[in-house]
Amino acid sequence: MQKIIYSLIILFLFSCGVGSKQTSLKEMRVEGQAQGTTYHITYISKDGTDYQRQMDSLLIEIDNSLSTYQPRSIISKLNKQEQNIELDKMFTDVFNISKQAYAETAGAFDPTVAPVVNAWGFGFENKDNTDSLTIDSLMQFVGFENINLTDGFKLENNVMLDFNAVAQGYSVDVLADFFRAKEIDDFLVEVGGELIASGKNIDDNLWRVGIDRPEENLKERELEAIIHLKDKALATSGNYRKFYEKDGVKFSHTINPKTGYPVRHSLLSVTIIANNCGLADAYATSFMVMGLEKSKDFLEQHKEIEAFLIYSDEKGDFQTFVTKGLEQYIELNVDKK
Repeated sequence: MQKIIYSLIILFLFSCGVGSKQTSLKEMRVEGQAQGTTYHITYISKDGTDYQRQMDSLLIEIDNSLSTYQPRSIISKLNKQEQNIELDKMFTDVFNISKQAYAETAGAFDPTVAPVVNAWGFGFENKDNTDSLTIDSLMQFVGFENINLTDGFKLENNVMLDFNAVAQGYSVDVLADFFRAKEIDDFLVEVGGELIASGKNIDDNLWRVGIDRPEENLKERELEAIIHLKDKALATSGNYRKFYEKDGVKFSHTINPKTGYPVRHSLLSVTIIANNCGLADAYATSFMVMGLEKSKDFLEQHKEIEAFLIYSDEKGDFQTFVTKGLEQYIELNVDKK
């Protein structure tokens, strides 16, 4: 799915100790490339079985369903207006997650914004020379009402879908379900910066995830926070690394589905903690559209999710917002201690 890690680089902070779990357990680590990015998986195994081939097969299966970069994937066939396309469970799952996020965020999350994203040069077609007339003409094809569900699943003419803002989170959910089916309870699965932490690590501690300081040109990585996770998903989004500059103006990669234009506000990055990673991924993107105050309002109405927000104040200095339920699990400004 070629989702570039630009928003928050997730660092895994492993202990180097001998470990306090039973000596018969083994810490297994697998990593590789998939969906235009990388994945890193750590799990605690009783028998030392290496599941990398199965991981790779599942990620390929997801691409064959959801990747706009695969010309014969299900989503690519739909975008080409092909007929009689058989949908699989993965496509249906991600569509339902997207529909839920669309409804809950009042349209801030909308995968039908794909043609507008492409027009700005951030999508899978990389078009150039965008102007207001182009954007206005494309906006008529944006909106879930342009998806016809009464006669199977059909996109209206010129309507396109792009699940890039949710598919990698969903990929994490699929891999996590694989381990649960194998009765493996302790694992950390990360794909392109989105992740799920289950159980504890080999040292019998909570998994620790570092969150980068959102600056464009740091020579060395600096952490803004460390979050301790157990049985939760985490997804991130941000604008400070993915943008382009034209005539001295920076254009964010995040496109507002309601206006068709890049967002411009003080919110720099979003980290969402939720029960599943697909929905966390969608929320993180939605928050980058909504901005700081609307995101805080959303969190007040959705106590089931936690969030860590980094934004700039009137002076351009970094400020943070942490939901109450996350406070005991987060260490702030860790590189400044």
